[in-house]
Amino acid sequence: MALAQEDIDQIQWLIKKALSETPETLNANVRYELDLRERTIRVEEELRHQRELMIEGFKQMEKRFEQVDKRFEQVDKRFEQVDKRFEQQHQEIMGLHNEIKLLMRWSFGTLLAIGGLIVAVLRLAA
Repeated sequence: MALAQEDIDQIQWLIKKALSETPETLNANVRYELDLRERTIRVEEELRHQRELMIEGFKQMEKRFEQVDKRFEQVDKRFEQVDKRFEQQHQEIMGLHNEIKLLMRWSFGTLLAIGGLIVAVLRLAA
C-alpha cells in the first residue's frame, strides 16, 4: 500500500510545523552539539600538547642517558689507569722481594763462610 503524493506532502508539512514550533529544543540540541565539538577540539589540543611534552621529556632523558654513558666510560678509563698503577706497584714490590731474597742468600753465604773460617782458624790454632 503506497502513500499518495498528497499524503507525503501532508506528512512533510506536519514535520516542518512540529520542528518550527519547538525552536528552543532545536537550538538546545544545536548548542549542545556545538559544545561537544568545542570540548572535543580542546581535548584533542590538550592531548597534542601532552604528546609534545612527553616527546620533549623523552629527548631530555635520552640526553641524560648519554651523559651517564660518557661518565661510565670515564670511570672505566680511570679503573684501567688504577689497574695499571697497581700492576706497576706489584712489579716494584716483586723486584724488592727478589732483591731482599738475593741479599739474604748473600748474607747467609757470607755468614757460613766467616763461620767456617773462624772454625778453621780455631782448629789450626789449637
